[in-house]
Amino acid sequence: MSTKVHVHLFYGADPRFYRPGDNIGCLYGYHHAESDAFRLTYSQDARESKPVRLLRRALKAALGFDFIHTWRNREEMLRSDVIWTHTEQEWLSAALMLLLSGRKAGGDASPLLLAQSVWLLDKWPSYGILRSWLYRKLMTRADQLTTLATENAELCQRYFNRDAKPLLYGLNTQDFPVKTPTEWTPHTPIRIAAVGNDRDRDWETLIKAFGNDARYTVKLATRRRIPASLRAPNVEIALFSGIRKQHELYDWADVIVVPLRPNSHASGITVMLEAAAVGKPMVVTNVGALQDYFPAGEAAYIPPFNPQALREAVDQLAASPTDALHQAQAAAAGLLSRDLTTQNYAMQHVRTTREMLRARAASHGRVTAGAADADTVATAPRAAVNQPARVRAGSQAQGQRPGPRESRGGL
Repeated sequence: MSTKVHVHLFYGADPRFYRPGDNIGCLYGYHHAESDAFRLTYSQDARESKPVRLLRRALKAALGFDFIHTWRNREEMLRSDVIWTHTEQEWLSAALMLLLSGRKAGGDASPLLLAQSVWLLDKWPSYGILRSWLYRKLMTRADQLTTLATENAELCQRYFNRDAKPLLYGLNTQDFPVKTPTEWTPHTPIRIAAVGNDRDRDWETLIKAFGNDARYTVKLATRRRIPASLRAPNVEIALFSGIRKQHELYDWADVIVVPLRPNSHASGITVMLEAAAVGKPMVVTNVGALQDYFPAGEAAYIPPFNPQALREAVDQLAASPTDALHQAQAAAAGLLSRDLTTQNYAMQHVRTTREMLRARAASHGRVTAGAADADTVATAPRAAVNQPARVRAGSQAQGQRPGPRESRGGL
């Protein structure tokens, strides 16, 4: 008998409508977990009128999660053995639904909840008493906490006295096949690309480092508003939407820069994965446990809020093309050796779910079919691959398209 998994994603990520015609599967790659042992269902977007959409978004803003979207999907969720979520916006909502469902959730046989947090730990100190109380209450319904960075996992222990399992996010190699570079020669002026819509991008430091300097040409792709005071003639600000446009931007660039504010959730990792896949050297702010993914030597890391360090790091790459090439080659090799792909990301969820099922079975004095059958998933990679780079090194030493303003819940 297979294990029934419900993948609960944000409104706008319904696989039926996500990038239709591209045969891309589910956003974030959860569909790679599908097998004889694991049967997956996904949250579906309900068609809604404009007033209902406004009501749903207003309630989402008030609660911090989209409860109406979750409630619409409750029947499929309650029929599942395990619920997977991608961010706290989904698991907080799922936890509330399960608590309100009471006996309908199945009692001891109610769905297990795999609760993954991204921004929650960064925001936690700013929450008031009421929101903190509510979220702590909902967390009691989470069976397994996961994060995408070791720093976030450590904060789970500090704030909630709960263990969290750090998982490694992955790249869709169908969109970005990994190509190890064989040469690297910078242009004059040096071409710099910066991409991202995350709340922790530090565009001010980027523009202070390179703006109004004829030695550099910068293309900045973001939906975030850039203040007029930061505009510069050598900095082009535009939204390069779509995979084809992203590839064009990366092909144009000499260096990929990922400037970040301090955070604990691996902000910027998607762009780092893409830069490694297309074979471009990168300069990245050393925050958010990004070295879980790419250790020093695979990216040039700089301290936060330091335009001079950012400029010097790019200048050093341009002055030493051989070293820049070696860095880009090392990053591509690291992506492959650590299997930083959506396939492996899904398989980490399979193994975590198997552990959850075994724990429940042990507490009930029995073995579930899903826990046993999951061992036979042939596509599961070696367990060592799933450990963050820093952890592994230490152990060795020791219904409608998404609207334009819907959160994508990504990194």
